[in-house]
Amino acid sequence: MNSFGRLFRVTLAGESHGPDIAVVVDGCPAGLPLAAEDFAADLARRRSARPGAGTTPRVESDRPQIVSGVYNGRTTGSPLLLLFANQDVASDAYKEMKTTPRPGQADFTARVKFGGFNDHRGGGHFSGRVTVGLVAAGVIAKKLLAPMAIAARILEIGGAADYEALLAEAVAAGDSLGGVVECVAGGLPVGLGEPFFDSVESLIAHVALAIPAVKAIEFGDGFAGARLRGSAFNDAILDRAGRTATNHAGGVNGGITNGNDLVFRVAVRPPASIAQPLQTVDLETGEPRELRIVGRHDACIALRFPVILEAACAVVLADLMLLEGRIPRIWN
Repeated sequence: MNSFGRLFRVTLAGESHGPDIAVVVDGCPAGLPLAAEDFAADLARRRSARPGAGTTPRVESDRPQIVSGVYNGRTTGSPLLLLFANQDVASDAYKEMKTTPRPGQADFTARVKFGGFNDHRGGGHFSGRVTVGLVAAGVIAKKLLAPMAIAARILEIGGAADYEALLAEAVAAGDSLGGVVECVAGGLPVGLGEPFFDSVESLIAHVALAIPAVKAIEFGDGFAGARLRGSAFNDAILDRAGRTATNHAGGVNGGITNGNDLVFRVAVRPPASIAQPLQTVDLETGEPRELRIVGRHDACIALRFPVILEAACAVVLADLMLLEGRIPRIWN
């Protein structure tokens, strides 16, 4: 459904063109210093920063309204509720799409599953706009995990590491590009994760694949490791702390963190809403239709992905650290 976690539990709510996006974080220990300003840096990284050059012209302020769970600048131990107002919406562009679903989007599947009662404007609850709540939850999780370091970066866009010219070409053609984004978490203890179904890889994959546009995930060498021999893939253990000479396994053995850097990558699909004519069907008449999408859309959502992926990782690790009793309950 719309919640994840056992002790550190995150629930997302809201639609792209509804009044607000909401996130509830339950299980955050009491006493953690927290203010609206703490969210500014990560939310700025998620925000559209280059309209006309790859990301949407829609720009939201994304200043969180902390409704509950904080008193005198500290978390109280009760559920945190944060709201983000949707202020820069343009819903008229989506009128036609109620009965002519966009190829590659959730328009058709959501209409069938929810009997047409879904909010289709801007993709509704299936929109990347909802990730603002995930990033906010990630800010809280990162504060709990400090000094653990989590950092993500773009490896390639459209198959190229040097992608600016390729991106400009796609934008000019009214097309879109996908990308590959890598996340690395350092300073992890040995022992996070539970075999079999709650391995650290399973849990991170659960959240990462829930992010709109993510189509694949790999840990360590991933698919490239399948082409190696065991003698090349194995990570030689160097000391009693478990430090290894290489990190082909991505910091995980048997679904449990081994103390080395946790490394994973996701494949982000090209956005489906492009300016070129698309083939669809009018669901009322059953007749084929050529759809020309108007409105404001990202040409490459992967550009905004690093901070979203960091948040996904942090939420999982915060939950696992609380389950292990490794996070203090009171802060100075």
